[in-house]
Amino acid sequence: MHPRDNVIWQALTTRQTNFAESHDQARRFVREVTSLAGFLEPSERGYASLAKLVGIGGTAALFLAEPYVPQPGWTLVAAPRLLQMVCETTANTASDPRHSDPKIIELGPADSPEMIELTTLTKPGPFGTRTHELGTYVGIRIAGKLAAMAGERLKVPGFTEVSAVCTHPDHTGRGYAAMLMLEVMRGIRSRGETPFLHVREDNLRAIALYKRLGFSLRTKPHLAVLRKD
Repeated sequence: MHPRDNVIWQALTTRQTNFAESHDQARRFVREVTSLAGFLEPSERGYASLAKLVGIGGTAALFLAEPYVPQPGWTLVAAPRLLQMVCETTANTASDPRHSDPKIIELGPADSPEMIELTTLTKPGPFGTRTHELGTYVGIRIAGKLAAMAGERLKVPGFTEVSAVCTHPDHTGRGYAAMLMLEVMRGIRSRGETPFLHVREDNLRAIALYKRLGFSLRTKPHLAVLRKD
């Protein structure tokens, strides 16, 4: 199996075991980090294992290779199609000189409330009070306020996911997302790893940006956000 197939399960069983809660054939990130979860395979045993982890009323966000098949005891909350994209070229890793300012800063625990506020507004994907612990996060402040950010999320052998790419609506169209992504990608490549990402298939503006930065389509997984009845 390729490291980016069943990628959440692989992350939680390889490079990110320190963030994992597990039961039998299922694992999930601790709640404060993210709602992402995975299992060895989407079988009856896999869903039973996941049910033990999340409990009644609990939710889990899964990446599935095939469309979600209804399971007893689970309610499907959302199921958008995703694109998994990978950047195997280094051609676009230099900053655009037109956007040399403003300054890119590294974000940390003290910035978490603002990071959550920005991701709640822009909805790049699940983001919790401890998501920033998954890797390097960088941002841009305008007049002291966090205007844009990007960082690292899933990590599997040889690959790190670029995630939480978002810009406040008041500051879009200024190239901030590209600046921040390039900074994150440089950090990933400095470790000898390859950047990849996930994006909703209907997010055409983001997909166009990612293609300009050298990302290409690899697979089309299905996101299934489930709630345990």
